[in-house]
Amino acid sequence: MIGVPSYHAIAAMAVTIAMFVAFARGRMSVEIISLLTIAVIAVGLYFFPLPDTQPIDGLSLAFSGFGHYALVTICALMIMGRGLVVTGALEPAARFLERLFKVNLQLGLLFSLGVTFILSMFVNNTPVLVLLVPIFVQLALRGAMPASKTLIPINAASLMGGMATTIGTSTNILVVSIAVDLGMKEMDVFHFTPIVLVASLVALPFVWIVMPRMLGDNRVETVHAQRLFETRLRVTENSVLNGRELSELESRLPAGIEFHDVPVGLLRPQHRLRMTGTHEAIEEAMATLRGDAAPSWVIDRIRRRSSETGIDIAVGEMIVTADSRLIGRTLPSSGIADLYGVAVIGTHRPERLVGEKEQFSEGGDHRFAEGDVLLVMGLPDDMQHFARADSLLQLEGMRELPRRSKAALSAGIMGGSIALASVGLVPIAIASLAGAILMFVTGCVKFDRVGRGLSASVIVLVAASIALGRIILDSGAADWIGTVMAVGLDYLSPAASLAAIMLAMTFLTNFASNATAATVGTPIAFAIASKLGLPPEPLVLAVLFGCNLCYATPIAYQTNMLIMAEGSYEFKDYVRTGVPLVLIMVTVLSLALVVTYGL
Repeated sequence: MIGVPSYHAIAAMAVTIAMFVAFARGRMSVEIISLLTIAVIAVGLYFFPLPDTQPIDGLSLAFSGFGHYALVTICALMIMGRGLVVTGALEPAARFLERLFKVNLQLGLLFSLGVTFILSMFVNNTPVLVLLVPIFVQLALRGAMPASKTLIPINAASLMGGMATTIGTSTNILVVSIAVDLGMKEMDVFHFTPIVLVASLVALPFVWIVMPRMLGDNRVETVHAQRLFETRLRVTENSVLNGRELSELESRLPAGIEFHDVPVGLLRPQHRLRMTGTHEAIEEAMATLRGDAAPSWVIDRIRRRSSETGIDIAVGEMIVTADSRLIGRTLPSSGIADLYGVAVIGTHRPERLVGEKEQFSEGGDHRFAEGDVLLVMGLPDDMQHFARADSLLQLEGMRELPRRSKAALSAGIMGGSIALASVGLVPIAIASLAGAILMFVTGCVKFDRVGRGLSASVIVLVAASIALGRIILDSGAADWIGTVMAVGLDYLSPAASLAAIMLAMTFLTNFASNATAATVGTPIAFAIASKLGLPPEPLVLAVLFGCNLCYATPIAYQTNMLIMAEGSYEFKDYVRTGVPLVLIMVTVLSLALVVTYGL
């Protein structure tokens, strides 16, 4: 017979439901809801402490999440992920992917799904998507598959990859850490990877072939005029162009770059190649071809100053205003490099000015006119000085160049940390913390920029989720819910029981927070296992998998929101493609758990 829960258990369930409803309504930010949850638990337990506890014990429980090793691990992994992004360690894979799409669209998409899956097994899928989304948008603009047909499948592959290892997502770390706290044996990094691989292979044909056909073509909405800059790429001694013809390197040229008036024969260091391209394409051309889009002495001086000061090099766009002294001058006669220590690596003339008679110097250089847009490279303070002194309007979107010299180092640190945790030499918390410290010590991540690598919403959400999970457990709510569910699940087969738990967690994670669903579901899984006489591990994994099946709504996970604007998606697009994928994954994962654990 099912008893009546204690008033502490009722209150814990009420707080949980309120948190879910608040997340689903979306009227308040994640941070506010999480902090309010912590505050309610702290105040409630202070005035109404749990049996055999003191009011101060309630405060310790409410704020315990901020000192939990799971949160430390998540923050350390965020920092290492930031290191991979700011050093450009993931860019070679992205460039290869772009070239593959030129060969065959379907092959390119299949390979993209595989690469995304593998990267997301070890790197937080948010930076992976941040890197890949611009590539697929650019490919769509150049006539490849529409972004609306690729971004949801890529996101699905990222979520499946993140589910495959204990460090793939913060949710996985959270579930495993709570399960260990409850007495389960610790899992290594690849403990349940084979189960997820089997399910992913079964779901692959749907994600690769069917899902793109279920999505509309948004090219009309996403195509927009991109600003093209003209520049001259200087062949340097170390350039891959030196001693070769441009045609030999056609496959390595970045998308969005076009060369004009290319000299016949082999290229030499004295050659300057006129080219046009987007802001991003010019940066990539400089990095890929190892050429300079400004005089080499200027570029070398900027790099030397960056190395001496420890300040990252930035690239930004500036508009020439009517009051600028640059009007009527050419780039060589402007003295910009000598006066301000910055380099103009490209110029853009708006379409409204193209029809007007352009002025050239005797050397054939363009004379600046009002409305011209300059692509400027330098240290941020020097760029701001240049903009103020020469009456330029600095546009938003200035970004720092990747510190590519440290790309191999950051990749090695990430790989080493994962390897240490994979073979069980040290816990993942220690390995990831050591990796984050090495990222700081080696300069892959600047300590004063660490805030850009950490997500405040994730930090407070994890802290609130840990506190909520503890109160659900300590108040007896988990045991009571487990008893209720066990009565219903007692009549089901083991596969059906696992599927029911997984579907319950999937429903919660698609309309609320997957971290909260994980912390509520894990103690419940232990309670159900105890009632049914089953080992807890497969039920805990059912919770973990269910909390990662967040495909069916845009609010289910942050990457779902990340792709929404770029793909011009609506709520129904996620439901139409996500629900079938959830059903496929739940079916295969449940059967795989039954076979693996001999239930």
